[in-house]
Amino acid sequence: MRRVQIDSFHPVADGLPMGKIHSLLELHGLEETRRQASLESKIQRYCVDAAHEVMADEAMSIGITHSGFAMAALPHKRTAETVWERDGGNIKLLIESGLDKNKNAVGIPYGSMARMILLYLQTQAVKTKSREVELGASMNAWLKAMGIAVGGNTYNAVRDQAKRISRCRLTFFRSNGREELVSNGAFIRDAIFPIDNDANQPSLWREVVRLDESFYESLIDHPLPLREVAIRQISSKSKAIDIYIWLAYRLHILKDPINISWAALRGQFGSEYSQLRGFKRDIIAPLKLALSVYPEAHVEVDQETGILLYPSPPPVPEKRMIGR
Repeated sequence: MRRVQIDSFHPVADGLPMGKIHSLLELHGLEETRRQASLESKIQRYCVDAAHEVMADEAMSIGITHSGFAMAALPHKRTAETVWERDGGNIKLLIESGLDKNKNAVGIPYGSMARMILLYLQTQAVKTKSREVELGASMNAWLKAMGIAVGGNTYNAVRDQAKRISRCRLTFFRSNGREELVSNGAFIRDAIFPIDNDANQPSLWREVVRLDESFYESLIDHPLPLREVAIRQISSKSKAIDIYIWLAYRLHILKDPINISWAALRGQFGSEYSQLRGFKRDIIAPLKLALSVYPEAHVEVDQETGILLYPSPPPVPEKRMIGR
């Protein structure tokens, strides 16, 4: 049985003869760690730079997501389906596409942009303790801070995903083994969309949304703090975002190590894969990225059975949590 610690550069798995990426940065600095990574894959160089940014961050700015997104997330790619299903064990999520005024489906929100918009909405709602959130200049500034330049095609993508998020419907199924709780709702209760003559002019965009009351209340009751600097490093990688959120939720509540099988991981992060082999091949890169921006995480991978999670500190210390 072959087991390697995936939050490190392992001599067999990665070609580097030294220990953890974060330890390498502490001992040898960015340039030497980057030099060693440059001999290997692009993903290793990306991980080095991402880890460095997180370790060098002193602001400790916090982002917020609902803890439920750790178990049930959006699709990664555009889908023609009008109902999206995600099963996270005792939590199951159905997302139904909303309709435009001509009764046409606007589509299910998907990809990294949808996730970044939702992270912004949730962070602002918790910080301001208000269901009303601006989707205009304030979000543009936040997206730019997250490394996303909003203009041209990117601006159109933001508009598209914002409309999908604003109009979709949600159904959560929660089971405790004895009974099932069904919650119907949405991300957004009310949305105001301007009628643009030129969709490429961000200055015309002043959308304001009001979060759905039940979603907002649940968010206030179940917030999951994340590092904004970590989100910025993986903002264009939807699977890395999902894995980071999942680890941020799971690791700090563990009492003992737990093994997660490859089959269970595919159900959570790769239900679109028909073959387990393809999923195992493709999940390693986003897993490494997620771990590179979560220095406190202790995770090992067994190429035969799955990954081993160890109790680890949360990415945001409890004393830094909003409202604490």
